[in-house]
Order: sequence, then C-alpha cells, then structure tokens
Amino acid sequence: MNSIKISARHCFSAAALALAAMSAQAGPLFGSNLIVNGDAETDVATSWLAFDGYARPQAVDYGSNWVLPTQPGPANRGKRMFAGDGARTAGYQLLDLAGTLTQPLSFKLSGWLGGWASQGDNALLYVSFLDGSDSEIGHAALGPVTPADRGNATGLFYREVSNWLPVGTSRLMFSLSMERLGGGDNDGYADNLAFVLDAPAPSVVPEPAGWSWLVLGVLALAAGARRRHPGA
Repeated sequence: MNSIKISARHCFSAAALALAAMSAQAGPLFGSNLIVNGDAETDVATSWLAFDGYARPQAVDYGSNWVLPTQPGPANRGKRMFAGDGARTAGYQLLDLAGTLTQPLSFKLSGWLGGWASQGDNALLYVSFLDGSDSEIGHAALGPVTPADRGNATGLFYREVSNWLPVGTSRLMFSLSMERLGGGDNDGYADNLAFVLDAPAPSVVPEPAGWSWLVLGVLALAAGARRRHPGA
C-alpha cells in the first residue's frame, strides 16, 4: 500500500473545510471528465491544492529528466505530465455535485501511472465518495504501478476501474499522491487522469434537477481547524 495514501477518511473533517469562491458552471455532469486539469497541461496551482504538510504535484515537460516522448505513455500525451515534488507530495480537488444521489450511477476512473526504471517511486489516484456531512461512504483508486508492473521500464502505463457511485454521494474528492522511495527526485508519474459518470437510465432522476450541471468547489483547509494525519 502506498504509505502516503490520501483519503477523506484519513485527512479531513467537515469542520476543517471552507468552500472557496469558485462557483462557475463546469460543464455537463455526465459523459465528461470531472477531474480538472487531469492532463497537467494548465497551471497546477489553479486546479490542485496541496494537503497540509505535503507538496502539490508538479507539472513537468516530457523529456530526458522524466519520461521521453518515445517511452511508454499515452499516445495523446500532450506536452506535460504530473511528477512528485519532494518526498511528500499529495494534492486534491473537490467537486460539489449540488445534490445527493438517490440512485447508483456507474463511473469509470482511468489514468496513466508510472515511474523511473527500477526505482520504487510511484503515484496513486484516489477518489473519495462523500455524503452530505463529508464522510467517506466509498472510494475508488488507481495504482500504484510498481517497477515490477513496469518491467523496470521508465514510463507511464494505463489503468482503469469501473464501478458504481453509491447512493448518498454528494461530493467527489480526487487525491493524487506521489511516494519517493529512492533517488533525489520524486519519480511518481501520472497523466491523462479521468473520472467519467454514465448518464442514468430515463427512470432514474437524481435530486435536485440541477444535477444536469455541477458546481465546482475546491475546498481549502480553514484556518485553525483540525486536521487528521494520513495513515494506512
């Protein structure tokens, strides 16, 4: 298990969070990627917040110091990818669904994860399903991709999981962490991260009707509030 796995159960409580002032419509709820800047192509500081005591994942250019464009990775990899920054790297973003799910919805979580040669540095993408009191009622995860999984090759490798978003979910929290186990750089890598919800059957009507659009809210830790320490 990744020793710095970040989840809502381990790292925040409802009393420790304040909603930031981002309330623009972010696009259709169904059939679209709900992870903002999941490809690291735009400014990471505007899309991912760092957990207290951790560095934010950094966006780096594909190249000789990280992953070459010719090494394993997504065909549509763009210019940048995520890498760790220091020994303790973990960032998050939170999506307010503006309602509580009354029927389960299917989802697919996918992404490219990897590392450097035989080093054990790795990345983990963890999604917490939160109820109205910000308690975790379920989760999904990708990674880590170990050196053995990569055949000791430097690069990024595709992973995906499909499942059901549980009844009672009202928020999603996406956490991306990188663990450094060797060398000077944190070579936990990630790119093209995506979380997509399938449209419900016509007979399934989430509440409220405003679910056709989601409101994006990135939660910051409130000053002086309590914080739970990550743990296994």
